[in-house]
Amino acid sequence: MQTSHQHQSTAIHMLHHQPAQEIDPYCLPHFQILENSICPDTGSQGKTVSFQTYNEQYCTLESCPATDGSIACDSPSAVSGLSNRSPFSPQGSHSCSSDHHHFSDTTSGSPVSGCSGVDDCNEWKYKLRALEVSLLGLESDIVDSCYCSYKNDVTRWSEKEIAEMIPKLNLKDVLMLCAQAISEEDVCRAANWMAVLEQMVSVYGEPMQRLGAYMLEGLRARLERSGSMIYKTLKCEIPTSEELMTYMSILFTICPFWKFAYLSSNVVIREALQNEPRVHIIDFQIAQGTQWVSLIQDLARQPGGPPCIRITGVDDSQSNHARGGGLQIVGKRLAEVAASCNVPFEFNAAGMSGCEVELGNLRIQHGEAIAVTFPYVLHHMPDESVSTENHRDRLLRLVRSLSPKVMTLVEQESNTNTSSFLSRFAESVDYYTAMFESIDAGCARDDKQRISAEMHCVARDIVNMIACEGSERVERHELLGKWRSRLMMDGFTPCSFGPSGIREIKNLLKDYNENYRVEAIDGALYLGWKKRALVTSSAWTCA
Repeated sequence: MQTSHQHQSTAIHMLHHQPAQEIDPYCLPHFQILENSICPDTGSQGKTVSFQTYNEQYCTLESCPATDGSIACDSPSAVSGLSNRSPFSPQGSHSCSSDHHHFSDTTSGSPVSGCSGVDDCNEWKYKLRALEVSLLGLESDIVDSCYCSYKNDVTRWSEKEIAEMIPKLNLKDVLMLCAQAISEEDVCRAANWMAVLEQMVSVYGEPMQRLGAYMLEGLRARLERSGSMIYKTLKCEIPTSEELMTYMSILFTICPFWKFAYLSSNVVIREALQNEPRVHIIDFQIAQGTQWVSLIQDLARQPGGPPCIRITGVDDSQSNHARGGGLQIVGKRLAEVAASCNVPFEFNAAGMSGCEVELGNLRIQHGEAIAVTFPYVLHHMPDESVSTENHRDRLLRLVRSLSPKVMTLVEQESNTNTSSFLSRFAESVDYYTAMFESIDAGCARDDKQRISAEMHCVARDIVNMIACEGSERVERHELLGKWRSRLMMDGFTPCSFGPSGIREIKNLLKDYNENYRVEAIDGALYLGWKKRALVTSSAWTCA
């Protein structure tokens, strides 16, 4: 498993950790895994997805460097503040069961077992430490009988010891051992495991090796920013807008995640707006606006003639760079499509983050049928666990006040919002393993553009997930059960996808690897890789 450290080191240290507001919303989101998370603070861990009957309980209730060289980690300067520090509200500790489902069976997945309580977590930690002891050939009396923790050894492992150790190690296990050391504030042990990881990972390797390289960078950022050492800023060349668009287009082509989001939203919106004379679509992540080309064309062909269409596109300043310009580019392109279909059209540019949107920015007009869509964006809005402003619920209440015909929500099916660091890390490892496997199946391993795409459109989000806390961590995913609970409390009612729409969405996967699967469960759609559900799409109306 040993790879070229020279290659790995060069590529990895091109990463940076940017402030939350500078995360580019265009790049492929990291769909979190459902598999066996460790000790989630909510008692609800991600698992493989089964499309069989299930019981569900609801609980109430992130391309390159920051130009100023800052680090996006909300952490104290002393090691003592590194772990067991929750920036979340008490609501994050409410108990709820997982609403993940299994695609077929539960025999595959993460080697790490999930746990739902303190005793289970302690048992898991004991087993993990026992593994660590076994791997290193240490005497059992090194392990404390109560807490199963090392007696600190300040000696760094030698290169010879590391070289002898590596053939016996599993990369996932080592990642978890390193994360546990960081969570327990054991800087020396964490540094030792990082030295091992550096010899096991490579951005040019197999999916797990590539993932491990980015996970290691996140761990390093978390440790160095929170420890006594001064963080040395990592810099890399910012890709041009043309380069970034190329990287995004690679991921858009080889993975169905964004096409799934667009098509599933369009299917339900098209049905809800059928035969309406005036429609207003509000997109809280307009990106290139390509989603709406096919919908404009579909509405133009409806019986009785096309409606008057208005589209409000919410955007932010970082998107300008990826697009090579402002929202006027999107408006012009969509206006040209509408004109070619003889559709009366108006575009309303809301050039701001979703957190900044107020009612006046939407320019609502009397008599128009409204549809709202949140594609992989609502989890970026901080909720009550981050800020008393709670923009997540504020936006939902704002949308509810519009009485839309339909609202669509597409999100990663993962429990990372209020999860503890170790739980979040375990779930992220499992998810990204599936994601990197899916990318690997769609593109040659030695494709340089694919490597750049992962680095600029995926890796920085992984780093944000691992290294940052508080308001600096923008990757805060929720399980569908939590979204459902939140939405219903805010006055929404779920509505199901029709059979013709489901068939249309399933047909999308015919162009992709056979390991992708999509299923309809209780009115929502689940997209997964092999036995793991990665993304959910749901539709909502006002109660």
